Amino acid sequence: MPVDFLAEEQKQRYGCYVGEPSPEQLARYFYLRDSDRAVIAERRGDHNRLGFALQLATLRFLGLFLGDPLAVPIGAVRYIAEQLSITDLSCLPRYAERAPTQREHTLEIRQRFGYRDFNDPRGGFALMRFLYAREWVSAERPGVLFDLAITWLVDHNVVLPGITTLERLISRIREQVALRVWQRLSMIVKPEQRSRLDRLLERSEKGNARITTLERLRRSPSYASSRTMSAALVRLNEIRQLGVGAINLGNISPSRIRTLATYAMTSKASTLARQSGDQRAAALLCCARALEVTALDDSLDVLDMLLRDLFARSERKGKKERLRTLRDLDSAALLLAAQVEQLYKEERSDEELRAYLEAQQTTMQASIETIYAIARPPDDNYYQEVGERYKSVRQFFPQLLQQIEFQGNRAGQPVLAGLTFLKEIEGNASPSMKGAPLDFVSPGWKRHVAPSHQTPDRRYYTLCALARLHEGLRHRDVYVPQSSRWGDPRARLLQGEAWERVRATVCQSLGRSFSPQTELDDLAKRLDEAYQRTAANLPSASVRIEREKRPSGQEQEKLVLTGLEKIEEPGSLRLLRHRVTRRLPPINLPELLLELHVRTGFLSEFTHIHESKSRISDLPTSLCAVLLAEACNIGLAPLVHKGIPALERDRLSHVQQNYIRPETLSRANARLVDFQDTLSLAKAWGGGEVASADGLRFIVPVRTLNAGPNPKYFGTGRGITLINYVSDQFSGFKNIVVTGTLRDSLVILAGLLNQETKLRPTELMTDTASYSDVVFGLFHLLGYQFSPRLADLGGMRFWRIDASANYGTLNGIARSRINTTLISENWEDMLRVVGSLKLGTVDPSELMRTLQSGGRASTLAKAIGEVGRIAKSLFLLSYIDDEAYRRRILIQLNKGESRQGLARKVF
Repeated sequence: MPVDFLAEEQKQRYGCYVGEPSPEQLARYFYLRDSDRAVIAERRGDHNRLGFALQLATLRFLGLFLGDPLAVPIGAVRYIAEQLSITDLSCLPRYAERAPTQREHTLEIRQRFGYRDFNDPRGGFALMRFLYAREWVSAERPGVLFDLAITWLVDHNVVLPGITTLERLISRIREQVALRVWQRLSMIVKPEQRSRLDRLLERSEKGNARITTLERLRRSPSYASSRTMSAALVRLNEIRQLGVGAINLGNISPSRIRTLATYAMTSKASTLARQSGDQRAAALLCCARALEVTALDDSLDVLDMLLRDLFARSERKGKKERLRTLRDLDSAALLLAAQVEQLYKEERSDEELRAYLEAQQTTMQASIETIYAIARPPDDNYYQEVGERYKSVRQFFPQLLQQIEFQGNRAGQPVLAGLTFLKEIEGNASPSMKGAPLDFVSPGWKRHVAPSHQTPDRRYYTLCALARLHEGLRHRDVYVPQSSRWGDPRARLLQGEAWERVRATVCQSLGRSFSPQTELDDLAKRLDEAYQRTAANLPSASVRIEREKRPSGQEQEKLVLTGLEKIEEPGSLRLLRHRVTRRLPPINLPELLLELHVRTGFLSEFTHIHESKSRISDLPTSLCAVLLAEACNIGLAPLVHKGIPALERDRLSHVQQNYIRPETLSRANARLVDFQDTLSLAKAWGGGEVASADGLRFIVPVRTLNAGPNPKYFGTGRGITLINYVSDQFSGFKNIVVTGTLRDSLVILAGLLNQETKLRPTELMTDTASYSDVVFGLFHLLGYQFSPRLADLGGMRFWRIDASANYGTLNGIARSRINTTLISENWEDMLRVVGSLKLGTVDPSELMRTLQSGGRASTLAKAIGEVGRIAKSLFLLSYIDDEAYRRRILIQLNKGESRQGLARKVF
């Protein structure tokens, strides 16, 4: 592995001061204890005492002695001098005049304060053991290991060696760990399995013979159809035939396995073929295991989209047919109504009535048949049209039952019983539907599945099972344990001993109490104070209470909020904007990226897939070219320049494959955001505690499973939504791409929990689309403030805890009561959920799906929703009481809109 892995910034920081130490650092490393002062007092002269103290503090802070012992920031010198009661700092240069005295002091400091050399067995060897264990478990990047090594040496009183010594040590350890991992994994693989894995690198016998089997299996399906679903299941079965899914990988860390799998998944087959036997076997083993999970996820993605399209098309066809026959339905209904009306208008004897009915029998019977043929019951969702698509479902349904094992919670057990029954009768010469479980069949489906309690129709029974399976998968009532995207998020929650170990730490970090009653008492007090304050300020607020009549005839009070008045821009601001715009120089985008790299070093975050620094000259130039090619969606061709090594096609292709990855993009963006946080102008805009989230829609012109339909935004095409998180400093610190126009509330929490910048927003502002009681509850329990901009305040419900409290004019709107018993009974489980979210053991988006499952919410989801109703009521009361608060939300959302406007302009 290359030894030269450090960025230039890390090299410059090594063993020297970078600016003034912070107050916390001065207090920790430069404070002189009584024992220190006793040793320092043995020196003669202020210059010797001050120089000795500076040498000691420098060793504690940097881990080594400086070549120039006086190259210490003046702030640190003054801090030390004040402790020694030395007022005349002009004496310090005398200390630099006697080099022997300095050497004597360094030797004495080592001996008297217990510092060891790096060559000492308790120094370098102990560090090697620490780094080896760390690298074995976590597969850290070499730059991270370098920083960890420095911290370890400083904490263990070991004098830092030269920078190249430390670089060589880390490179050697990483190489030893990698070799050991390769050997351990290759020993696990049996000879026949190794042969099957090696055949992945040969030319494919199926499909396109110009590519290898590995390259073919790495290709995910790009659209949803019955044929694609069958091909996806065949691909899954082919990967499982490699026989590596059930191999026990022993104590190899998951991060090591992920690193090897990523390397194999992104490398060319020819590159893997050139690797040594152990390395190739280890990489292919991890790749095959990752491919199995990926193929399973892809199959379930195709199933989800296929079933969604199947039911949507059936509904469209049913509606179209209904509109076509609506005139016939109207005619038959009107004719039948007129005929029946004649029975009531004229009095007739029994003989006349009988004669009238006999005369009208034919037309009445025809009208009744027409009405029954066209009219649909209220709970009929065009199931008849769904039944016409049974043939397309049969193309993949037997394979689906055979290849994928579904599991579920209590709500998903009925449909699982139906699928098990269908699997058992599959392949029988004369399958019988007698005894088929019908618990999952809704009344609307039952009219088609088993009309008049007849033997179930296999066609409609299968389609009903698929419909309920689709619904269960989306709400995670049904899941696939081996899948990463369609697994059970509840299984990843902290539980048992693991939860007990971190319970106290989680509660302390989130400011939550073990006792639910303590939390409820605090919330009740805050809610009561908020109601009282808002009621007192209501006459002067821009809100009024009106009474409206409900459909039931009863009157009900509602709030009406006056909109914010527009603040006109002063002439000075318009002039300033004009002057700034004129001063902005025309600049090419490549020049802008390169200048940003000079200022921030963000391109150093794009590391090679081996997590080492390749020996490539002018790498930043190549990275800028690839970033522009991908950002502008123009490909590499316009950026290729023959004769310039950094812009040759082979170089750009190599950089694109080995350096541009989601994790490197995320780290580079975090570097830019962190740099902006240091600018005084950005700090004048905000402190980074406030953020907003909003979606930006994009049409995707190519076939891909990751794009979804929405006629409102994408017309006849498909697209994605980019959820962009913007801080109050105008920096975009997180992006999340979702399929189609997925509801924002399912993903907004992930942006706060899974971002890598130094910003720590505590308040998130969104549009109304992200609102739900569960979202409010999770935000409150995690210590965040959720502040959506509300479009219809009058339709909001206000909740109270104390039923007997008198809130004056607000009594009419505070009608709903919080179920505190439900909160108390589920408090421990709620703490476990937020603890799992905080520690990252469960994906926030997946968990939100299970909690926001429509009308079938679990008891835990209802309890979180009750907490959310309290948090929502507190927010609403502040929202109507404080005009400045409403304007602050609007301003922050406008910041997000302006940043998206800039993105559109650049695009």
